[in-house]
Amino acid sequence: MPGERSPNGGPTGCLQDYAYVCILFCMTYRVGVVGASGYTGAELLRLLAAHPEIEVGWVTAESNAGAAVADLYPSLGPAYGTLRYEAVDTSAFAGADAVFLALPHGESQRLVPALIGTVEHVVDLGADFRLPAAEYEKWYGEPHGAPDLLEHFAFGLVEIYRDEIHSRPHVANPGCYPTAASLALAPLLAAGVVERTGIVVDACSGVSGAGRSPKPMSLFSEANEQVSAYGLLSHRHTAEMEQALGRVAGAPVQVLFTPHLVPMTRGILATCYAKPSVDGLTTASLLDLYRDQYDGEAFVVVVDEPSGTKATTGSNAVHVTVRYDGRTGTVLAIAAEDNLVKGAAGQAIQNANLLLGLPEAHGLTAVGLAP
Repeated sequence: MPGERSPNGGPTGCLQDYAYVCILFCMTYRVGVVGASGYTGAELLRLLAAHPEIEVGWVTAESNAGAAVADLYPSLGPAYGTLRYEAVDTSAFAGADAVFLALPHGESQRLVPALIGTVEHVVDLGADFRLPAAEYEKWYGEPHGAPDLLEHFAFGLVEIYRDEIHSRPHVANPGCYPTAASLALAPLLAAGVVERTGIVVDACSGVSGAGRSPKPMSLFSEANEQVSAYGLLSHRHTAEMEQALGRVAGAPVQVLFTPHLVPMTRGILATCYAKPSVDGLTTASLLDLYRDQYDGEAFVVVVDEPSGTKATTGSNAVHVTVRYDGRTGTVLAIAAEDNLVKGAAGQAIQNANLLLGLPEAHGLTAVGLAP
């Protein structure tokens, strides 16, 4: 009967079942965040503070070692109290359930060899483990420092690589631009309704995408009242777009990508163009294709009218829409996201949830901030 005690004093019946469920499903996982003083690291801390089953045990930041998290980011004070940034010491993470690496490219490959075998899972938000060694060298201009470890990492664009993420111990989180552009275009290439070459991606990003370290292009007087293109023809995120879209197409894909910096803090808007490979396309049929492709996806919202970046601010959602222009014979796909959430920290948590066997949406929301 409910409320009865077993001979050894433990609960029986429903109470025993409830206790077992709590033990099984209410575990707390301890994680570390390396590079926690940058914008992406701070966003990770903000989102993890609301996660019901993850506890932050370590935060590191070489440039801010010794500083209190609350001093650098007062907004995080209520969650992290007197927690202070420490210098990076990979041995300190021994036994961690997961470690997030929010570091510039080139830094993670120095740390990961010491972390693998010491921690259960690594979620790398940098670029080091996203591409095969040859592609990494091609786009980053230097040999990979730990090529033998690449096979341990899945590319963490969840909606396209979910099965692979389940089968690997570690994840390489994709870049913010590839997340938006790939999710905008994936249904078209998966269905084979557009050509695999001649794809154009124009995307705009807020200044936070350049990171917290001061750079001329991100100074207020430089970025304010200006829109500028950069990384012409050779932006490194092109490789990730071609990799993800090639996977859904089942054959190589070619993308011309041009990023733009716009005077706002958060957000990415990707406008993508492709030529149809079949006849009879309409906007209505393409919207149906997108709804079918993303049916059941918690964090991809197919909208009839294009969303602005404000609709996704603070959320882990990508809003996508599509049009067919019969006059020019062009398919137009648009995606909006928060570059710090779905484009970085939120997707990293989505990946960590998968690695830890938790519900994918745990601690995340698809609801944006307004106004």
